[in-house]
Amino acid sequence: MSRSDIMRAVKRAHTGPEIIVRQAMHALGLRFRLHRRDLPGSPDIVLPRFRTVVFVHGCFWHRHPGCRYASTPKSRQKYWLPKFKGNVERDAKKEAQLRELGWRVLVIWECEARKPAELDERLRREFPGVGSARTPRHGA
Repeated sequence: MSRSDIMRAVKRAHTGPEIIVRQAMHALGLRFRLHRRDLPGSPDIVLPRFRTVVFVHGCFWHRHPGCRYASTPKSRQKYWLPKFKGNVERDAKKEAQLRELGWRVLVIWECEARKPAELDERLRREFPGVGSARTPRHGA
């Protein structure tokens, strides 16, 4: 399999880390929408009730600072370095646009999704009161 074939196979949505984060959020009682195309960057997860969007970033592609998964390939650095720079700049631009529209932006990194206890703790910190006894809905 060539590198081109590998690159073509990289998924844009519904990735493994994204699914893990969605499952953890759902288990805490959080309800959300996916990939809203009407918002800048089509965030992976949108929580309208909290006016919050969540991007689940791959450490490699989005250059998680200090993460061992964000290594740079030794070959073709003239290709990779501008590619990574463009990804990071695009991320920052989309996050700024969302903040200007009044959204809170969270980034959950792929390596965070690999640690369920830490992910759960982070989500509870970001969304105080979730995961506790839920109040019944009106008419329920």
